[in-house]
Amino acid sequence: MLLFASAEPSEALLRQMIGDVALAQVERISNDWHPEQRDCAGLVRFAYRAAFLALRPARLSEGLWRDREGKAAAFADAETLLAHSFETLGRGDEARGLLQTGDLVAFRQIGDGDAPVFHLMVVIQPRDRAHARTRVVYHPGSRGAEVRLGVLDELARDAPAEWRPVPENTRFLGFYRFKEWR
Repeated sequence: MLLFASAEPSEALLRQMIGDVALAQVERISNDWHPEQRDCAGLVRFAYRAAFLALRPARLSEGLWRDREGKAAAFADAETLLAHSFETLGRGDEARGLLQTGDLVAFRQIGDGDAPVFHLMVVIQPRDRAHARTRVVYHPGSRGAEVRLGVLDELARDAPAEWRPVPENTRFLGFYRFKEWR
């Protein structure tokens, strides 16, 4: 019997590359990541686009994201990414237990004039879950800011209340997964 390998790289390989690209930005921000797009949603777009470009370049020809009308798009802000390109896993421990590299942690804060400000963090699951903890990579949004790395459990315990990824925090929207990975 002949077994044929899939021509498409696996979801696991894409996730690994998304995580690797996001983590690399902590050490040194890539020149390929345009300075005008360096914010939390920009990190998500950059890491996903880089992984798909390397492993499934044809997928980028139609636009990786969905816009507010549900049409394929090359760009989407944080709110639009969450609403149209990602789906919620939930906000509690059960959802936290489902997290994989490339999933998102999302918040909605209050900005100037009471306008909502969405914030995204990329989840990085360790390859050895028995000896390492789930981390998050994020850009704080300020021009010129560095990409940061945190431990998810420490955020839930030690971060200011509005930044804790716990169900009691009304500003925590939940954990999200790319819709194509249902």
